[in-house]
Amino acid sequence: MNAESYTISYTVNQSPQEVFDAINNVVWHIVDSHIDFVQDKAEWNGTDVVFEIAKKGAKTELRFTHVGLVPAIECYGKCAGAWGFYINESLRNLITTGEGDPNEKERRDRSRDR
Repeated sequence: MNAESYTISYTVNQSPQEVFDAINNVVWHIVDSHIDFVQDKAEWNGTDVVFEIAKKGAKTELRFTHVGLVPAIECYGKCAGAWGFYINESLRNLITTGEGDPNEKERRDRSRDR
C-alpha cells in the first residue's frame, strides 16, 4: 500500500471475526464521489477504502487505509479528521460495544442536551 495514504490502526479485544462482522465489507472502491467542500468534487474517484484485520497476540488489530487520500489533495485535512472520528470512535465503539455513533454532529448535539 502507498505509504502516504491515510491510515489508522488500533487493537481491540474482540476476535477477527467480530471485527470483520462489524465492518461487513472489507474493501470499498469509490467509483463516483461528490465532495461539496473542495474544488474537485470527484477527487475520491478511483480511490479504495481498505480494512485489514490481523491477530496480534491476544488482541485483534484493525488497520484502515484510504488508498489515494494523500496530503497533496485538497480534502486531506478535513477528510482525515472525519475518518479519524468514524474509525477511531464510531467503528471502535461498534466493535467493542455493539453500538456505533456514525453521525458526529448528532453525537455533539446529544452531549449538549444532557
